[in-house]
Amino acid sequence: MPKTRVDKFSERRAELGEAALTTLAALGYARTSLREIAQNSEFSHGVLHYYFSDKVDLIICSVKQYKARCVTRYDHAVESATTYDELMDGFLQSLGDTLRDEGHVHRLWYDLRSQALFEEAFRADVVQIDKSLEDMIWRIMSRFAELSGEAPGMPPSATYALFDGLFQQALLKHLSGDAKAIDNMQADVRQAISRLFAAPAKAAAPARKRRA
Repeated sequence: MPKTRVDKFSERRAELGEAALTTLAALGYARTSLREIAQNSEFSHGVLHYYFSDKVDLIICSVKQYKARCVTRYDHAVESATTYDELMDGFLQSLGDTLRDEGHVHRLWYDLRSQALFEEAFRADVVQIDKSLEDMIWRIMSRFAELSGEAPGMPPSATYALFDGLFQQALLKHLSGDAKAIDNMQADVRQAISRLFAAPAKAAAPARKRRA
């Protein structure tokens, strides 16, 4: 297949994957089929079947694209922060916003990751996505280390597991109607980061000289 045709094919797959994301996130893996997705979108079953071998192929495509956008969003927060407090506030804000506004898509990711424990077809891609998220968290923690002057107290995998666990726990509570789930998650993340990296001490204001 010529390169231009390959590029157009990939672009069309990306477009269809993006369009299917809402339906996939609403239904989850078990209740989704290419036919079901076609019925909830403007694309025919034949079109989806042409670009994707099965629903696994489509779900992987959709989730990969979404998680790639997530990584970019957090990287921007890291690059724009010049102080420890700015980085903390930006990270907590991003976590809260994505859980509040896109919780249904994160639910699809955790569904996919759970399925990978049972279905080999998912594993390579899930491991790859998971590694990209671990690397993202490590970039954030490395920036905290730079701004605090302290080395990270845990390796990348353990650090990622800590924050991913807090996020997944908060997601379940949020989807269950807990109005304080996001605030509590942000407080827990703040405390965890504070245990890993102490905030730099603020310089004391110079004392005023007393008048004679």
